[in-house]
Amino acid sequence: MKIAVYGASGYQGRLVLTELARRGIETVLAGRDPVRLKEAAAVAGLPGAERRVAGTGDHEALVGALRGCDGVINCAGPFTSSGAAVVRAAIAAGCHYVDTSGEQLYIKEVFDTFATRARDAGVTVVPAANDGCVPVDLMAHVLADRLGPVEEIVSTHVIVGGGGMSRGSLRSLLETIDAVKAGGLTYDGGWRPGVPARHAAILLPGQQEPTPVMAFPVPEVVTIPRHVRVRRVEGVTEAALGDRLNMPLTPQLIDSLPEGPDEDSRRGQRFTYVLDATAAGGRRARGVVQGPDTYGTTAVIAVEGARRLIADPAAPGVLAPAQAYDPAGFLDFLAPHGIRWSVEDAPAA
Repeated sequence: MKIAVYGASGYQGRLVLTELARRGIETVLAGRDPVRLKEAAAVAGLPGAERRVAGTGDHEALVGALRGCDGVINCAGPFTSSGAAVVRAAIAAGCHYVDTSGEQLYIKEVFDTFATRARDAGVTVVPAANDGCVPVDLMAHVLADRLGPVEEIVSTHVIVGGGGMSRGSLRSLLETIDAVKAGGLTYDGGWRPGVPARHAAILLPGQQEPTPVMAFPVPEVVTIPRHVRVRRVEGVTEAALGDRLNMPLTPQLIDSLPEGPDEDSRRGQRFTYVLDATAAGGRRARGVVQGPDTYGTTAVIAVEGARRLIADPAAPGVLAPAQAYDPAGFLDFLAPHGIRWSVEDAPAA
């Protein structure tokens, strides 16, 4: 098994390299800068790993960088401007594809643009193989099995601590800031932008009072309706994030910041993702995923996601996580990495 990492020298890419090295999976480092690729290989404990240089603007070079690999993990954001080139090259190279994107409109573009091409090529593409989308999308499938046809799903993301975002994440945010401020897409029989959230506050696990929330472009709004019979899906996060989104953010400011949070900060971070589902008859259930270190968890999920596509192939095409993987099995795999998940019935509204 041979897995390429595109964007291997970036912050998230280096964490993915470290996870591949830990698991003893043959790795190819790919990216634009040969010097940075060499440094990343050394830091990850992969000094002898093959390195291939290719930019997203050179399709033939990019195909060549991926050819002969069984899968690729794309960590090179912002995905909105560069991700499609790597998907296109992976399909041409016959290489299964996952990425670590959280950019909602890009994720939808991958489904809209590449589904037929990937299916015809026998390649499986799973965008958004990250800490939020994968466990929440899988959990949505578990909830739907419990409830049957679903009227509404609300996905709430809350992250505490962690030392801030990486430079790569901030660049992605800057590129998509208008869509983020508008609240992203809501699914209501189709995907629609700028729809106000129906819910102004959510009672989070362990809290006595509801937390004010705002509409937010979580990736699973794009993926859940592809495998769950549901009328409406919306994503929200803490309303306090709105003030932070209004702070000035420029390329120059991003370049002046550290590459990403240090290991101690990541270790102290905690995320809680809550999925509230309501069936047509009013029956309700709630799923909760909690864990540490969003960037480290993303590395674990991306590597395992790519490995499973190779070792236990899914149908070709562009798939949501729950279409590509066994939901409960993948969620249980995450337990040794500090990820806890639960599903329980909730009182009817």
